[in-house]
Amino acid sequence: MGGGFRVLHLVRPFLAFLPEVQNADRKIPFREKVIYTVIALFIFLVCSQLPLYGIHSTTGADPFYWMRVILASSRGTVMELGITPIVTSGLVVQLLAGSKIIEVDNNVREDRALLNGAQKLLGILIAVGEAVAYVLSGMYGSVGQLGVGNAILIIVQLCFAGIIVICLDELLQKGYGLGSGISLFIATNICENIIWKAFSPTTINSGRGAEFEGAVIALFHLLITRTDKVRALREAFYRQNLPNVTNLLATVLIFLIVIYFQGFRVVLPVRSKNARGQQGSYPIKLFYTSNMPIILQSALVTNLYFISQLLYRKYGGNFFVNLFGVWKESEYSGQSVPVGGLAYYITAPSSLAAMAANPFHALFYLIFMLTACALFSKTWIEVSGSSARDVAKQLKEQQMVMPGHRESNLQKELNRYIPTAAAFGGMCIGALTVLADFMGAIGSGTGILLAVTIIYQYFETFEKEKASELGFFGF
Repeated sequence: MGGGFRVLHLVRPFLAFLPEVQNADRKIPFREKVIYTVIALFIFLVCSQLPLYGIHSTTGADPFYWMRVILASSRGTVMELGITPIVTSGLVVQLLAGSKIIEVDNNVREDRALLNGAQKLLGILIAVGEAVAYVLSGMYGSVGQLGVGNAILIIVQLCFAGIIVICLDELLQKGYGLGSGISLFIATNICENIIWKAFSPTTINSGRGAEFEGAVIALFHLLITRTDKVRALREAFYRQNLPNVTNLLATVLIFLIVIYFQGFRVVLPVRSKNARGQQGSYPIKLFYTSNMPIILQSALVTNLYFISQLLYRKYGGNFFVNLFGVWKESEYSGQSVPVGGLAYYITAPSSLAAMAANPFHALFYLIFMLTACALFSKTWIEVSGSSARDVAKQLKEQQMVMPGHRESNLQKELNRYIPTAAAFGGMCIGALTVLADFMGAIGSGTGILLAVTIIYQYFETFEKEKASELGFFGF
């Protein structure tokens, strides 16, 4: 038994204390899975609206503003941490297992249980660490203002919400629901943001009188109240600093483009060595690594933003700190936005006018996005067990071969497609994100890409579940 196994065995004493969802002892009907998924989503949405008890204040710039879209978090609520603990612990454990620091045999049930336990334990520890850091950093008022009792109470609420998210994700992953909790919560958060910016009834005064925030409501309001209908239409389509109809149309267009690209795939025929006549197929999609490149790229950028903001607040005049990022508060949103340094150049230009004014910024952002997504995509297939070598091993274990190819050539044949699909697919995801940002789509290019890929995955899951209920089983 290797050293990696001994590291994993350190988790065993904690397994008895970790919350766990039991495996389903029967096949869960499709309708029941839908009900479980809806209940999990309802609990998440309630937590996203439930204010933290005991906080003193959440006014001022939000240092985690850039992270909230992909981490499904809501400021000042018990869901402040969102899915951060579970995503971070999952990535860390996946990287450790992929790099063989932790050796795991997925065919051994005990190993799988220990790996899940390690991920869960790390997720809870991250939730505790983040909750303590949030309180001590003064996000809800200074510890002196809060008092020790309130500070502990806030930490307990945040940790309990983190454990709820971990349990809800496990509930769906263990076959009671559809897909995963992480995907469900990210997609819901992004779609909620898009719908709110399209139909928000909130009024905002930006110097031209009271205007509705929602693009669609603003369109009808302007057409009804303005005598010059052409000017009203122009304002509804192109107004600055608030969602407009052009943003909404760009969002719809990106949705359609991503759905179109989801259909691109190479289907490799496979057949069983043992059961004569049993044919199957192994599809290699263009988006082979799905939305992982954009999640990893977003995690990198948001962490860089966070560190850059902290350094700039303390050492703003320092030359090297300014190279990392120069920040100022936006007069419209009240949030800190990068205006110089590396943080500025890896942020999407705010408009076509900004692109024309600084074409180097637009070019740098484009190259950064394409390179980062391609590299993350290629790296991810190695650490997640979906490389050509891993797929060839899985097919051999299932006694599957490719017609017209020797078994020894299986990996070589897969190598012709998988690394290319990963790298080129990652670049396509990066390019679509840039296109969405340049067009001003609602919710940022990253958010839309995540939402569409997750919704499409759910659509495919629905189709598979319905097909299996009807008795059609595919490879």
